[in-house]
Amino acid sequence: MREPVYFGVKHRHFAAEGARENEWMGKRVLIVGMARSGIAAAQLLHKAGAVVTVNDGKAEDAFGDKLDVLKEMGLTFRLGENGLDALENQDMLIISPGVPIDAPIVQKAEKMRIPVLGEMEMAARFIPCDMVALTGTNGKTTTVSLLGAIFREAGKVCYVAGNIGYPLSAAAMLAKKEDMVVVEVSSFQLETTSTFHPLSAAVLNVTEDHLNRHGTMDVYTGLKKHIFDAQAQKDFAVLNYEDDACREMADDLHSHVLYFSRLHEVPEGAFVREGQIIWRLNGEEKIICRTDEVRIPGPHNLENALAATAIAASRGVPGAVIRHALRTFAGVEHRIEFTRELDGVRYINDSKGTNTDSTIKAVQSMLVPTVMILGGYDKHVSFAPLAEEIAKTPLIRHCVLIGETAKQIEAALTDAGYAHFSHAKTLKEAVQMCHDMAVPGSNVLFSPACASFDMFEDFEQRGRIFKQLVNQL
Repeated sequence: MREPVYFGVKHRHFAAEGARENEWMGKRVLIVGMARSGIAAAQLLHKAGAVVTVNDGKAEDAFGDKLDVLKEMGLTFRLGENGLDALENQDMLIISPGVPIDAPIVQKAEKMRIPVLGEMEMAARFIPCDMVALTGTNGKTTTVSLLGAIFREAGKVCYVAGNIGYPLSAAAMLAKKEDMVVVEVSSFQLETTSTFHPLSAAVLNVTEDHLNRHGTMDVYTGLKKHIFDAQAQKDFAVLNYEDDACREMADDLHSHVLYFSRLHEVPEGAFVREGQIIWRLNGEEKIICRTDEVRIPGPHNLENALAATAIAASRGVPGAVIRHALRTFAGVEHRIEFTRELDGVRYINDSKGTNTDSTIKAVQSMLVPTVMILGGYDKHVSFAPLAEEIAKTPLIRHCVLIGETAKQIEAALTDAGYAHFSHAKTLKEAVQMCHDMAVPGSNVLFSPACASFDMFEDFEQRGRIFKQLVNQL
């Protein structure tokens, strides 16, 4: 079994470097990976006085005008190469979340005793204000977006950053002492944290995902728990009481443990009692609002609302402020997002359904007959639980399968006794097939249960193209 490697913990030379600007002055830093986080990291470190070299395996013409801001800064570019030679004479290596910890450049840096930091770990050392964070297999983006709405309702300038697509490095360049930063954290980012310290942090849930990178569920679960490692006794750890893997994390945490649950009363935290959301801490209870006032639909979103309530309330946000945000927050793009109604058929974009558990929740949210599109990039996970859910849900009338995993999903559906599926070569063809099959009063649900990288740049591009195709019908 592969052990989790936490930079700064297992490897002593990955020690905290500090983030005061003068500590980076003149430091030679190589940044690998020029997606959004890498570009923002280069801007932040250049501003802090570092001598920055940027590297990516893609050639310059693949980026269009995305790197123009870095060209204006006069940085050194090492594009279209693996970056191994660029390590010479560097004081630090910064890696984007897409760079695995066993990548050749990371291994070479270790041998050369060059400290390695992930972009999020590095950026967090620049954050001057209070910071909260959460991770989990599903629900992260909805919950951090809701938290952003809550803190802004409370009068804070709030930056929602991290895995959501707005890099923490970008927030670090703007945030002031009196602001708030809410961070969505992925397991990829947690591979490279050591001093990352949210005052309140949560793990929403843990189900099978990203095993192509992490290897085993034990490693994946350990990475999720790592979000709490830098917390102190005065900080808060928020855990899903209904998730066994989350609940077991409480055993050896240093921080004050809170729970959230829609099914049980919890000792401290946010829970549901007689149709009302209750916040309980230090023996005192407050009614936040009725569960039917929460605007975002579905039992999974009630759990997200409870988690957000626990984090916000632990930071002192008044119940009335939380209530107003829960009543008004309408959700996020690409997550069970209504796109269009055509000829009595509702088209729903759930491109953010990038794993089986997320798509199971989307299936459970369907209240009318539904035709759905499944499939995408192979993350080496089992589709059996999703297939079993589809097979026992009479409302799922047909599945159109696309992408690398189409054959795997077909096999899982067949094993579950479900035979109502077809194959499509492209998303465009799949949308047309669903349009032809759907009847008035039904849904077309696009919830792939897979990542997007076999056919698209990311789930956001995939979702936008789905909506374009639907609007062209």
